[in-house]
Amino acid sequence: MLTSHEFKFFRAGGVDQVLIRDGADIAHIGELDQKLWVALACPTRGVEFDARTLDFIDTDQDGRIRPPELIAACEWACAHLRNPDELMAGGDSIALDAFRETDGDDLPLGEEALRVLRHLQKEDAGVVTLDDVMQRSDTLAAMRFNGDGIIGPDITAEEPVRRTLQWIAETQGSVKDCNGVDGVDRTHAEAFFAEVEAMRLWQAGDDGAACHDGRMLQAAEAVEAVREKIDDFFARCRVAAYDIQAVAALNASPETYEAIGAEELTLDNPRIAALPLATIAPGRTLPLRSGANPAWARALATLQQDAVAPLIGEANQIDEHQWNELLHRVASCRAWLAAKPRSPLSELDSATITALTAMQAPVMALIEQDEEAGPHNARLRDLEKLLRFKRDLLRLLENFVSFKAFYRREGAIFQAGTLYLDSRSCDLAVRVDDVKQHAVLAGLAKTCLAYCECRRGEEKMSIVAAFTAGDVDFLFAGRNGVFYDRQGRDWDATITRLIENPTSVVQAFFSPYKKFVRMIEEQVARRAAASDANAQGTLSSLASGLATADKTASAGVAAVRTRGRIDVGTVAAIGVAMGSISAVLVALFSKFIDLGQWIPMAIAGVILAISGPSMLIAWLKLRQRSLGPLLDASGWAINGRMKVNVRLGASLSKTAHIPRQALRLLHDPYAGRVGLGAPLSALALASLVAMVVWKLDLLHLP
Repeated sequence: MLTSHEFKFFRAGGVDQVLIRDGADIAHIGELDQKLWVALACPTRGVEFDARTLDFIDTDQDGRIRPPELIAACEWACAHLRNPDELMAGGDSIALDAFRETDGDDLPLGEEALRVLRHLQKEDAGVVTLDDVMQRSDTLAAMRFNGDGIIGPDITAEEPVRRTLQWIAETQGSVKDCNGVDGVDRTHAEAFFAEVEAMRLWQAGDDGAACHDGRMLQAAEAVEAVREKIDDFFARCRVAAYDIQAVAALNASPETYEAIGAEELTLDNPRIAALPLATIAPGRTLPLRSGANPAWARALATLQQDAVAPLIGEANQIDEHQWNELLHRVASCRAWLAAKPRSPLSELDSATITALTAMQAPVMALIEQDEEAGPHNARLRDLEKLLRFKRDLLRLLENFVSFKAFYRREGAIFQAGTLYLDSRSCDLAVRVDDVKQHAVLAGLAKTCLAYCECRRGEEKMSIVAAFTAGDVDFLFAGRNGVFYDRQGRDWDATITRLIENPTSVVQAFFSPYKKFVRMIEEQVARRAAASDANAQGTLSSLASGLATADKTASAGVAAVRTRGRIDVGTVAAIGVAMGSISAVLVALFSKFIDLGQWIPMAIAGVILAISGPSMLIAWLKLRQRSLGPLLDASGWAINGRMKVNVRLGASLSKTAHIPRQALRLLHDPYAGRVGLGAPLSALALASLVAMVVWKLDLLHLP
């Protein structure tokens, strides 16, 4: 990728990394080939970085930062500052003359910064700080009109307006304002008043003029309640008049009544309601009282009282002609009712609808006043964003585009703190969400990793710490230590899982001997345990024999005599074996002495044969030790092979050392006593040296 800007690089971790020298480097960071970036993505949580700053950069709010978002943040910050070197200075304050006016800004950030200072009565300061902006944001959030366009009932003392706002919230739903308080916005208010207007127009319509008479309205409602069922009844009667043979089919069959009779009956049973209103017959009239379907008895009684009696006359039954006359009389009211808007406001009377219509103007005026503060709030948010970028953007670049903060030991954002355990402090500790999943990929880092569960009161978290110096002899699950996070808080830490890898070539040199000694100790312990169990069994048998000595005296004596005998053949076999072993050792020693001046080479060869493979494997793994898999497992996308060599590893895990200026009292009152073993060993060593010197004829005595 060609670039007109000249970048400078430094070498660290086996990778060339860009050096951010000035604001121009930040302004042109988009021109840097992304193949040269150390990281290509990082999470917005689980890192030691200001979460709100990362949220400003994470424009798609997916919880991850990627190069396009970081490049856009750098370009946006440089576009709003006269000199991009302001981003190199850090700090959370900007002078008023450092802002740049950009084209298309109705409210320049410089003017908004001055407005903030005026509200805080600090207009003479000439510098706006992040604390000033946050104070102003808190003040706006607590103000009557905070610019979010959401108002609640408490915004006014006028009771009609308060009730209307409550109506809107109950019928249209509510939303949370910036303070988390339920309120209504423009969308909900407009939807509510649209329903109010629809009800007002319906109630004032010409078709409803005749229905304003309560008698006609009741008649229309009574007719509409049974219209479909009565139409069905007279249609069946017409079919029966057409063909008398259809009567049986048009009425309910005996099987239908048997099915209904098998159930527990109530008049609300839908099977009964589905039956015809009355028995079907040619030319049949509809009974309104007796003889009608009991499930529809109440509706028919209402029809007789509210519609038939007032409009046709008192009658207990009606024919099809009377029914059609009744439909014609209430047709206009039925059409008006059919046009009634369906909403939560449908049951309100005209007086209430009129009162709600009058509340539209004051409610919308309150929303508009709140929205007018919105642009200032948006610019205030941009001002906060710029101040946070000035403070944090350079640090993020040095932990994303390059890993300068890590390789210069300045504290990278992925380092969660320091673990103290096994006389060591481990600075490379990373937060972990899922230990099992993390360990699958982190094991490829070729580093000794200890997963720890950290506890502080009710709080818990998991970390993984890299042990890159010292030995691993006493690292195992269950060991306890103390973890200090980046805020200096101390946590109880317990190892829950260990991934073993060599920490140095020196440790690998002694590893075979330690394993050999450990194997001998385990074999000795196993043999001792077996001998102890055998002895316990023998003593138990002897005790049982003594307890029954009066009954089994003769048998006991024979057993004792048998056990007391010494097998001469066994003794001879042991003697022959010891002699053979001694002969082999003497032969080996003689051959060793015969090497003469090659003895040191032989010793070195034996040591190399034992420790060489372990040291070679350790050397290869140490060359492959990398930071990449450890961070990839934590959600990063590491672009380069970030090596952790021996020198860097020694700085990441520090072992305990007594200060140079400290005084040491070497007398240990609890030191182990020196017995005959040490003098005898020294004598044997001196004899061996004397024999070697004599054999090589290196000592010439007169």
